[in-house]
Amino acid sequence: MKWTLILSLILISISDVYAFHPDIYQPRVPKEILEDTQDIDNPFEEIPGALEKGKKIYFGKGLCVTCHSNNGKGVRLPGHSPRDFTDEKWQDIRSDGELMWVLKNGSPGTGMPVRVGKVITEEEGWQVILFIRQFNAK
Repeated sequence: MKWTLILSLILISISDVYAFHPDIYQPRVPKEILEDTQDIDNPFEEIPGALEKGKKIYFGKGLCVTCHSNNGKGVRLPGHSPRDFTDEKWQDIRSDGELMWVLKNGSPGTGMPVRVGKVITEEEGWQVILFIRQFNAK
């Protein structure tokens, strides 16, 4: 009986995660601020060394590699697996402003925690975003 209850709770938790984001291309930013967030540009695109700093943070203190892996494809996990940064469609439809919002707020319904303000600075977040974009470099 006890194991049945535990298994039921686990299955409900997993189904809730899937139900929260049934479409992996669905924006994570709330609708009421999505348009403004999409208009935010990365201030570090043209600054020399920013990409290399982003790579260092991704593989280091940002802990991104833990879930998104060395190749950016994401580690397969039960429930809502981490984002696959090599997904061309996802890269094309998500703005840098949206990625920063996720770094600042996490992604409810997934395992993505808050990073900016807790583990890395906003500047480091922008640099990581530059590096994340390289997983889809053509």
